[in-house]
Amino acid sequence: MKILYCGDIVGRAGRNTITKHIKDIREKYALDAVIVNGENAAHGFGLSPSIAEDLLNAGVDGITTGNHIWQQREIYPFLDSSSQIIRPLNYPETLPGSGWRLLNINGKKLLIAQVLGRLFMPPVNSITDPLDELLKRFVLGKNVDAILVDIHAEATSEKLALGYYLDGKVSLVAGTHTHVPTADARILPNQTGYITDVGMCGDFESVLGFEPQTPVERLADKLTIQNRLNPANGKELTLWGVMIETAPNGLCQSITQIKETFENI
Repeated sequence: MKILYCGDIVGRAGRNTITKHIKDIREKYALDAVIVNGENAAHGFGLSPSIAEDLLNAGVDGITTGNHIWQQREIYPFLDSSSQIIRPLNYPETLPGSGWRLLNINGKKLLIAQVLGRLFMPPVNSITDPLDELLKRFVLGKNVDAILVDIHAEATSEKLALGYYLDGKVSLVAGTHTHVPTADARILPNQTGYITDVGMCGDFESVLGFEPQTPVERLADKLTIQNRLNPANGKELTLWGVMIETAPNGLCQSITQIKETFENI
């Protein structure tokens, strides 16, 4: 399978990057599946049902989220009803939604799962325990054709550690959340693709997808009052992603970092 995973969608610019251009991207790279992180899609914080539907209708196969998933309350029932959206697996099971979904892609089975990091992030359960249980149920090359695991985390050490922990068990371990693409896309020793952070989709002439003015003011301001961050929406759209191609056993045989730019019309 050829799978593209696109980094955090930030605001309208990020949404336009995907909804207006993903069809052409799919054709250009002859992709079997496109997965995106949508946790900053609703004005930079969370995901709404209408935005999720727009992304899926545009040609996205699955949507991961992150720590901002609870900020748009209208998404809660949608998390239960949609079979294409996941929230972090290591949140309590009593919360809405699921931390994994099994997608049927042209006769192939793609498992997507996500965990939240524990360093410098909201309190969550174990990272590895729920993944261990999930991978007892779904075994790469046996009852599933590809497995993508997102780790949504601040700490690069956690992301790297999980990459090695899952090496040989999944097709791809990809980090998100920090919005800055890292230059370490590679195949680990046991044939799992890995990247510490995929990057983001939106206006890259920004501070992590947001207009620079407020972050700059916060940098210099000694007051605790903080103005609201506003997503940037400039002249150029940028898509950062990572593309893998899997071998017949489901492990990674190639990994490529993808950057595409478009005029923001």
